Amino acid sequence: MTAASNAMCVVGFGFRRAARLASLADLLAQLEARYGPVDRLAAAASKQALVQALGRERGMAVIAVADEALPSAVTLTHSRHSLEARGTGSVAEAVALLAAGPGAELLGPRLISADRMATAAVARGALRGALRGEGA
Repeated sequence: MTAASNAMCVVGFGFRRAARLASLADLLAQLEARYGPVDRLAAAASKQALVQALGRERGMAVIAVADEALPSAVTLTHSRHSLEARGTGSVAEAVALLAAGPGAELLGPRLISADRMATAAVARGALRGALRGEGA
């Protein structure tokens, strides 16, 4: 947990089926360089396997977010592709917000991996109730 505020920082990922672990690891490194250490990783439940692999590699817990909840999150980014495919402007931003819990806030818009196969965003929140889907 973030020491000063009792808040948690969660990195949410969105990615294409062909994405590789290296793309996610690079995004995580970029986000930590920009915002500092994070507490958890998160992904849509239907795509959590790759993020779980990153979590195992980094010794971090992973939160699974229900796919059907994604459209309920208000995102900073409004990708046409994400809207058509998943009902949200950014899967990464939606996952981060939902995993971080009620009242969570994005620290900035999503980042896109160099190979354009993955996105990631960080949200800060209390994680109340979101831990049910957590697993490392």
